[in-house]
Amino acid sequence: MTTNDLLNKVKELSKAYKIYVSVLAAIELVLFFVRPDTPGLYVQLPQLLPIIAALPFLFIKNVRRQFSHFINTYGIILFAFLALDYLTCSHAGLYQIVATFIPMALYWFSLFVRWNIKMFKQKEALVALALATISWGFVAFAFPPLPLGPASLILLVPWFIVMNRCNRETTVFATFWASMVYNTINYYWIRNVMNVETAPSGLIFLGLILLIAYLSLFNVLAAFVYSSAKNLKFKGKAYLLILFPFFYASIEVHRTTGDFAFPWNHLGYTFGNHLELLQALSFIGVFGYTILIIASNQIVAYAFLQKSRKKLALFAVPFVIFAALLIHGNIVLSAQEATPFYNENSQENPAIAMVQPSIAQGAKWSKARFDSIVTKTFKMAMDSTTPDIDIILLAETAIPDHIRRQPQVIRHLHQMADMRSASILTGALDFMRVSNDLNNPRRFEIYNASFLFTPGDNKFPQRYIKKHLVPFSERIPFDDVFPILNYVDLGEGDFVPGKETPVYGPYNWTPYICYDAIFGDLIREAISKGSRLMVNITNDGWFGRSTAPFQHLNIVRHLAITYGYPVARLANSGVSAFIDQYGHYDQNTNIFETRVIQRKMPLKTRSTFYTSVGEAFEKALLWFFAVYLVAVFISAKVHKKRHPEQA
Repeated sequence: MTTNDLLNKVKELSKAYKIYVSVLAAIELVLFFVRPDTPGLYVQLPQLLPIIAALPFLFIKNVRRQFSHFINTYGIILFAFLALDYLTCSHAGLYQIVATFIPMALYWFSLFVRWNIKMFKQKEALVALALATISWGFVAFAFPPLPLGPASLILLVPWFIVMNRCNRETTVFATFWASMVYNTINYYWIRNVMNVETAPSGLIFLGLILLIAYLSLFNVLAAFVYSSAKNLKFKGKAYLLILFPFFYASIEVHRTTGDFAFPWNHLGYTFGNHLELLQALSFIGVFGYTILIIASNQIVAYAFLQKSRKKLALFAVPFVIFAALLIHGNIVLSAQEATPFYNENSQENPAIAMVQPSIAQGAKWSKARFDSIVTKTFKMAMDSTTPDIDIILLAETAIPDHIRRQPQVIRHLHQMADMRSASILTGALDFMRVSNDLNNPRRFEIYNASFLFTPGDNKFPQRYIKKHLVPFSERIPFDDVFPILNYVDLGEGDFVPGKETPVYGPYNWTPYICYDAIFGDLIREAISKGSRLMVNITNDGWFGRSTAPFQHLNIVRHLAITYGYPVARLANSGVSAFIDQYGHYDQNTNIFETRVIQRKMPLKTRSTFYTSVGEAFEKALLWFFAVYLVAVFISAKVHKKRHPEQA
């Protein structure tokens, strides 16, 4: 749109509309200068005046006819003054936030509903929705412990047929709702948090719906781009589609980065029930598996849509990929050093005991039960472990309190370490005062941490602070960029992330707390410092009897193979397990089983190809994401100029 077009649009606006804009701007300007000098979020009832003043204008016909201009202008003006208030004084009015975002959210939601009603009336859209839902619904059952794993090489074929045959609007519609089904099956277990979390259950349920919708948008983006790229042909060939599997993998890499990082169910995690099929992880990583899965489905869908018999050979692609992975895996696992827990009795290997007390999450943070919980855990550690143990592991927040507030517990742990001549790692909370200002919401920094007690050392234990915090559960994203978010209380943990990755002697091992263990960047950092063993303590009791603990274990196993990095994984309520550098399991516990497991744990002895190239490969995919989008955009512009009749 040129400047002249914009000026003409302004001239077309009615006089009533111009008055409406002037009234809103004047009210906001007055409110801006009478704002209180209050840190953080403040309450000022007059900030509801803009929405009150806007309502009468809806009774004017000329304004009502331009409702989209009406509501969008309203949002722009209010948001501009909200941002100005924050940028100049680092605070914001609560009513201003409500008055700005609620009307806009309702408006865009109404448009979304109207669009869906229109689409549900179209037969083609319903057929596309059915096919896409079949695809993504079955893929949701491919992640361990569910059984369909290798079938993911063909399960997305109906989705690709939809994207090839249908227009972009139909494809986006079908993909969004199919992905909602897919993510609901994958993440239904988050609703169990409602039973134990301090935030209102309704708020948690709303958050779950928004999370599922947010994660569905990644597939919507993929479908939108594919629908654009398929029409951009050069000499009759859609060359951009050849690179689409890499683009989809780049979307997954983006989902692994930033404050909203949630790298849970990448497509590459679907093969987890078959150890032989996982061995190529050491070369291509989980994103390489995603590329293979997307390429396989895309090629088979292409073969379905071709009438030529010459294309029949393309149906063999998923079988070739499966066979190649299987043969490679069997060759790798046939080597002597790939036998389960090879050379476990070497003197350099530590004997590790893991205590799974299965404390119910609802009771874990009860002050009345603190003594009984700690006593049970400590008794299991002392009575159910053998004298030759080198390291005793207690779960994430095994001490359900800030450890500095429990000096008796600290003394007891020192005594236990001395009595058993073993190091003891336990999870607990910690804090540090950073300000004496009573108005500062961050007077204290709170940490989800682990503490290492070593024999003969009565000093305060070595501390590791969890580095990757779960978004909205343990921390509101970007609270360091926008300090005002520290004034928001949604029942989240409000923790501060750690910055250090320690390597503890004498066995060169590194602790990981819960969510930390599914991030490859942390693993690469530890290995570069000489770490030879991952110790992952977690508390998956939040999620009840569900697929979540098994999904978590599956991801950790993938990373163990990818980096040749053995894992001792302890979960408060299961699943706990020992995992060697080729991915073999040992002594897996059941969910909510009270048990101590122990063994000699072989340390890392192999260096994988992906350890060397993984960081560069993932950065390349991040850049490829941007390059691919730009290429599609530019190609679409060129195509539109050359073929205006198709625009």
